[in-house]
Amino acid sequence: MMKLQLEPSDSYFRKKSAELERINQQLQQKICQLEQTILNLEQQNKALEESEQQCRYAGFHDILTGLKNRNYFEQQLHCFEANQTASLGLIICDLDGLKLVNDTLGHPQGDKHLIAIAGILRECFDDSDVLARIGGDEFAIIKTGATEAYIQKACALALDRINEHNATACIPLGLSFGYSISSGKLTSMKRLIVEADNSMYREKLQRGSNARTAIVQNAIKLLNKRDFINEGHADRLQAILTSLAFKTGIPAAKQPDLKLLAKFHDIGKVGIPDSIIFKPASLTPEEMSIMQTHSEIGQRIALASSELVPIAEWILKHHERWDGSGYPLGLSGDQIPLACRIFAIADAYEVMTSPRPYRQPLSQSSALEQIRLAAGSQFDPALVDIFFTAIHQI
Repeated sequence: MMKLQLEPSDSYFRKKSAELERINQQLQQKICQLEQTILNLEQQNKALEESEQQCRYAGFHDILTGLKNRNYFEQQLHCFEANQTASLGLIICDLDGLKLVNDTLGHPQGDKHLIAIAGILRECFDDSDVLARIGGDEFAIIKTGATEAYIQKACALALDRINEHNATACIPLGLSFGYSISSGKLTSMKRLIVEADNSMYREKLQRGSNARTAIVQNAIKLLNKRDFINEGHADRLQAILTSLAFKTGIPAAKQPDLKLLAKFHDIGKVGIPDSIIFKPASLTPEEMSIMQTHSEIGQRIALASSELVPIAEWILKHHERWDGSGYPLGLSGDQIPLACRIFAIADAYEVMTSPRPYRQPLSQSSALEQIRLAAGSQFDPALVDIFFTAIHQI
């Protein structure tokens, strides 16, 4: 008996078609997922390559200046020592006064100095020379086939560029150079470094005090430019301080120092940001904390100047208060130098009786009343009594 073969029904084809469509969609999803995975892998691979490049760069470069770093410098010296075929020149440079700049104006200003010096060195030495920052304030240049004439010319050009920079800069740059040249024969790189270092330090000793003086002088100019030194204020302060000094027994030899204090007590404010100094509203606690560092900054500037060294301690302590609530040390009573206790009264009186952009001056009687109320807290009460007698004779 013969069997009949039935044709697949339409429903069968529809079912198979739906299955194929579903499988196709799944395949498309898998393809999309695979493509996304490939894209992610490519992006990760690119990021890894960039990270590797950055690591390689950081391994041989100083991030701040873009020059080679000490690691690269030492590798190059090792290579040169192992394969000496020509004379080798080594120049060591030291940025003058960087610590003073960092301590007084802040590390961002010090970083600007380092970047400026790096740019000048790039301009003055050949592209084939190895330029490296090998320490906080130290740079080095390696020159193959070096001659003394080349080194002296490049160093002189760098000093010229520094002078040009300083003509318009608020704070001057200073650079001390030292160099040594190998003969082309087997030469110890350690000996070459020692010779260049010694040469550099001899120059630094000769110009060190001049460099610090230049920085301090420019800090004073910056102070004037930012209008912290008011000649009228200083003159009036000096008159009050001189009278009080005489009545409190301060030796006449110390009175010129009091005049300096009247003029330069706030020199540390050159290291405080303009946004805080000129803020029209009240300072936040954080801003006030920054503002109060000007006493310590001022002391560091004064210690760098032979003229201001005698008043460095007074600059540090001129915001101390009789009851110990002042800053930066929280000194109280007789722990505060007599000159600072006198200054506190004189400065407060002068400020209260002088016009300010934000207020009219107080009358003498009102100012004296404020000082009387602060006797024993802000001011030495014994000196307040002396001040009340002296002020009517000024």
